[in-house]
Amino acid sequence: MNILVPVRKVPDTTAKIAFTPDGKSFDANGVQFVMNPTDEWYALVRAVELKESLGGTITLINIGGADNDQIIRKGLAIGGDDAVRIEGDDRDAHFCAKAISAYAKANAFDLIITGKEAIDDNGFQLAAMIAEFMDWPFISQATRLDVEGDVCHLSREIEGGYEDVEVSKPLVVSASKGMAEQRIPNMRGIMMARSKPLNVIQAEDSSVSSEVAKYALPPEKGDVKLIDADNIDELITLLKNEAKAI
Repeated sequence: MNILVPVRKVPDTTAKIAFTPDGKSFDANGVQFVMNPTDEWYALVRAVELKESLGGTITLINIGGADNDQIIRKGLAIGGDDAVRIEGDDRDAHFCAKAISAYAKANAFDLIITGKEAIDDNGFQLAAMIAEFMDWPFISQATRLDVEGDVCHLSREIEGGYEDVEVSKPLVVSASKGMAEQRIPNMRGIMMARSKPLNVIQAEDSSVSSEVAKYALPPEKGDVKLIDADNIDELITLLKNEAKAI
């Protein structure tokens, strides 16, 4: 079974967010970047578990420049067999999905597993777009993925419980919490990752369908009003008239 896992580079969750003066891009100065956690912890680790139990290969795919190679190598250290990086800007989900699906169509994959979202933009777009371009079934935010022959057994949370589904391969899955647990690369994996193939290719179509008009930080929080514990009437008045909470 051959699995394709898209991985994205995102700012570390502890990074202080700032934007360029024109507000159109993220200011990367002094920021540490990591592999998108949902891609790493859920999608990639579950792919590794499936490979360990069923055999096959795992290919990582990334959109971006050479500065992404470090996080790609981490994915190879966790258990990926090879990787491909497509030169381009990963901010447009339509471009990314089109480029990834073009690569997938040219190669034989049984599964495409993504994280449910990228933590920097919370877009929830990529997996669904890939499935549309591939004309494959799509299961979103899955918390379980088991494979028996050509049939995949999946679960996902719904309001009030869980939904169990069965889908024949090939398909696209976006993985959510519960799919797998984080793995820390060991020294052997790190050393082996250095010699694993990482191919760089150009996108067949470099056109984008959307551009960022402007980023903006949320407004600064105002001063905190402290109300005496015995002054319930004033608290109710403030909640009603100023906070509009009641």
